[in-house]
Amino acid sequence: MSQLLDKETLKKMIRENVKTLYRKTLEAASAEEVYQAAVFAIRDVITDKWMKTHDEYYEKDVKVVYYLSMEFLMGRFFGNSLINLEMYDEVKEVLEELGIDYNMVEDAEPDPGLGNGGLGRLAACFLDSLSTLQLPAYGCGIRYHYGIFEQKIENGYQVEAPDNWLENGDPWGIKRNEYAVEVKFGGNVRAVPKGNGEYRFVQENYQSVIAVPYDYPVIGYGNNTVNTLRLWEARAKNKLDLKFFNEGNYQKAAEEELLASTMTDVLYPADEHIQGKELRLRQQYFFISATVQRVVERFKKHHTNFHELPDKVAFQLNDTHPTVAVAELMRVLVDENDVPWDDAWEITRKVCAYTNHTIMAEALEKWPMELFSRLLPRIYQIVEEINRRYCLELQAKYGMDPEKLRRMAIIADGQIRMAYLAIVGSHSVNGVAALHTEILKHQELKDFYELYPEKFNNKTNGITQRRWLLHANHGLAGLISETIGDGWITELTELEKLLPYAEDENFRRRFMEIKKANKVALAKYIKETKGIDINPDSIFDIQVKRLHEYKRQLLNVLHIIGLYNQLKMNPGMDMVPRTFIFGAKAAAGYRRAKLIIKLINAVADVVNNDPTIEGKIKVVFMENYRVSLAERLIPAADVSEQISTAGKEASGTGNMKFMLNGALTVGTMDGANVEIYEEVGKDNIFIFGMSAEEVQAKYHDHYDPWFIYNMNQEVRMALTSLIDGTFDQNTDLFRELYDALLNGCGGRADEYFVLEDYADYARAQWDIDRAYRDQTKWAKMAIVNVAKSGKFSSDRTIRQYAEEIWDLKPLHIED
Repeated sequence: MSQLLDKETLKKMIRENVKTLYRKTLEAASAEEVYQAAVFAIRDVITDKWMKTHDEYYEKDVKVVYYLSMEFLMGRFFGNSLINLEMYDEVKEVLEELGIDYNMVEDAEPDPGLGNGGLGRLAACFLDSLSTLQLPAYGCGIRYHYGIFEQKIENGYQVEAPDNWLENGDPWGIKRNEYAVEVKFGGNVRAVPKGNGEYRFVQENYQSVIAVPYDYPVIGYGNNTVNTLRLWEARAKNKLDLKFFNEGNYQKAAEEELLASTMTDVLYPADEHIQGKELRLRQQYFFISATVQRVVERFKKHHTNFHELPDKVAFQLNDTHPTVAVAELMRVLVDENDVPWDDAWEITRKVCAYTNHTIMAEALEKWPMELFSRLLPRIYQIVEEINRRYCLELQAKYGMDPEKLRRMAIIADGQIRMAYLAIVGSHSVNGVAALHTEILKHQELKDFYELYPEKFNNKTNGITQRRWLLHANHGLAGLISETIGDGWITELTELEKLLPYAEDENFRRRFMEIKKANKVALAKYIKETKGIDINPDSIFDIQVKRLHEYKRQLLNVLHIIGLYNQLKMNPGMDMVPRTFIFGAKAAAGYRRAKLIIKLINAVADVVNNDPTIEGKIKVVFMENYRVSLAERLIPAADVSEQISTAGKEASGTGNMKFMLNGALTVGTMDGANVEIYEEVGKDNIFIFGMSAEEVQAKYHDHYDPWFIYNMNQEVRMALTSLIDGTFDQNTDLFRELYDALLNGCGGRADEYFVLEDYADYARAQWDIDRAYRDQTKWAKMAIVNVAKSGKFSSDRTIRQYAEEIWDLKPLHIED
């Protein structure tokens, strides 16, 4: 165990903490109480390292990267912290010696939904890698009280409930009142003469909140580095207006407190209404302004020359949500520190870098000018001035071309285009997979690539093997370390040493035994939580990710309907039993996505209870998909569904997690699937469907899904079953999905080419069926996938960011 904490000391600390915190003996304590007591015990070790890390950063005045993100989907801290402290086995032994089931203690920790999917989980993996690589870093975001939401399934429908992860306290977060800052909204801006013909701009009559940071430790594996995740919480400047309270106007008395708490209540409030849009913009500015103000104050303790700021600070904008950092840094430099505009602009562009995560229009944020200017009046003025100067630059380069100016302007058509502000205000613009970056350069952001070719680069996403293999899949991690050593934990390319073992009969046998054990454990969990019996010898075919039409969960479920129809016509059909498992949250206001969830559950109700198909198909929808659930599902998967419409998925990281755990991908040539294909070769992956180029061509052609409907009986029967009462007596329930595929339902018919790709998808699924029958072949394919997953470590990605974008150097923290 840690040199600072031997086993007997830890036992004593846990007992004492239970007594102090809960006035109980250890024997009388609940799993949640033991968990909290254990956290406070190991925090002694963490805090010593944490303080030493930040003391060294400050004393040596190192450059620090601030990773700015609306989402940090960290997962549970306890187990991952023990893994990275190299204390996992010892703490497990200590708890067992105390008569406590370690798994119950770990499961007692809430799994906060402070992210919506890949974006937030990527941010979490990046923080793990930054600490493991000993790179000075902060993650900066919002301490949402209720996160995205807790998903419940009622009568097959998604119902959103608050995710009250703070209900029993927060033993990992440390409140830092000393770093609180004021964030201002609304009001007006007054120009105050400075006496030299210049003006200082002052915001007046504003409404403000206090931003209070909570710091969370991010522990590097096997070293002394502990970086910080800083999540900001809003607090009212004046908690209670006693005048109104004493008059009996209690609601008015607490108005400021209500406004403040609302700001950090929920991630991505529904924005179909203006109040939701305003709240989202408030949230974005809130955490960005707080972060920028704090960073500049810290910088000023060591420096007086702001031209040194890019040598000490890097801001990485994780998608468009933090883009207001460009204008806020300008405001702090120009208004609060009297830096001349041109100097401030040069500094800002050197500090900021932008990661684009999507080509989907809804994620390339645009704000109505009326809302933006009313809520952030000074920031709006700054964006206007940035746009004015930038448009002059465009005119100088391209001449007076009104259409090109309108197309490329930051402000146009009554909207502020945040992605364009991010590109103009940053020195680096990166995509997150090779294909995605090429699409950005030559299609979606073609004009900007022509203007700033030097800014564009690719950084293919990655995942941390510490959480997604070492922590999530103890059996496989142990086999790998026993076979090739444990160097893979910090250098994932070491897994390539496994390639020869694909031909080793004993290794293959043990590899498949571990997979079977994981499947048995998942089957037991599904029985306990869902009441559904599934066959561990069936193929576990899993699709878990955010529910969006382009990710094509609908293609998956239509194919299941197709298989079911075939079995009904031919009950003796020869097929390997298949268990289809889904996990997905749909955005609260995304009606069609929620209808797809209802369809999956309706299909499950029919298929799982039909004795005539003899259990050859089972369908399971796992509610409230989250990191801790992913850690159960991914190690048990045989097949990884990565079936987005080609050209729509920026990267994906679920594909990498499944690959690392020995699942075989069925997927399109989209996002990082392309690079997985390049690594494993065509014989170790199941590729189907149109390419990104073919998809683009199909958009421009006259695509008629009715032709497929008329020519493909399987498709026709599957679609008909949506509206003939097979899956719900209300034959109109799923008609919207039927109409969207065939008639467009207000948009393009079959926008994501579900029907166009159906036949090839079905072909790929039969290829899987045939391959799985040969378990020796399947084991070899799975082992090759694990062995070739080294490229997809977030350690590799972060090294590239550090060297090619941030110019960030590691700092070794001594004991």
